[in-house]
Amino acid sequence: MKGRIWGSRGSIASPGRDTKRYGGNTSCIELRVPGCDVVILDAGTGIRELGVRLVEEGAERMFLLLTHLHVDHLEGLGMFEPIWRPQTELHIWGPASPLASLEERIAMYFSPPLFPVHLSEVPARIEYHDASESEWQIDGARFSSTAIIHPGPTVGYRIESKGRVVAYLTDHEPALGADLESDPPQWISGFGLAYRADVLIHDCQYTPEEYEGRFGWGHSATDQVAVFARKAEVDRLILFHHDPMHSDDQLEAMRDEVIERWDVDGDRCTLAAEGAELVV
Repeated sequence: MKGRIWGSRGSIASPGRDTKRYGGNTSCIELRVPGCDVVILDAGTGIRELGVRLVEEGAERMFLLLTHLHVDHLEGLGMFEPIWRPQTELHIWGPASPLASLEERIAMYFSPPLFPVHLSEVPARIEYHDASESEWQIDGARFSSTAIIHPGPTVGYRIESKGRVVAYLTDHEPALGADLESDPPQWISGFGLAYRADVLIHDCQYTPEEYEGRFGWGHSATDQVAVFARKAEVDRLILFHHDPMHSDDQLEAMRDEVIERWDVDGDRCTLAAEGAELVV
């Protein structure tokens, strides 16, 4: 599998001189899975540039996997150029809710006064799929999703192809009400998705000091990510969903802390950077 990071920040887009190295666009990752069309993880502001690239390539079928519907993971969809073309076939997966369908919940954002055009007016052909506790295949690639700890319906994803595994758990707080060091794996949120992944892309929004005042907000601190990655026996960890208030220098200090706590070589733990290529 190959891919590219188009947005790595969390909560709100944060362009500026202090975020140049790792980028200010919100969550969006492109994956090219062998035998499968374009797979997109979340639709933050980074999806705008990806859409331009896909139009240039002439791509017509694509798959969007939404972890949840907080605005920083959805706000780029209106500027995703392929949806404004009738030849586009877009499949969207997202977590189920007892209150409304996935389409209805996306339409809440995709309508006035938040957006000038209604979702029903989009010319692309869009199909919606429930991604809660699900497994499915697309042209030989296997996908699975499971609910994870974050406010509101939220899922993580595991993508497997030709013996390689990518796990995507952004906006994840596995330490909420848990002791990651001593609890058995089956009690840890998201563990099954991450177990022995070749690449784990995981939330790392806070320092331990910041987490003390943000308990229950749905995000992880450096010490928690290190324990989670070690227990899940992942090969590589990519720290994701950077806090919009953190400068690039602060992010690098957080990465160094994760490496020290995990006790691994530095090349096994990196920061998600806008424009970085992924090879799995």
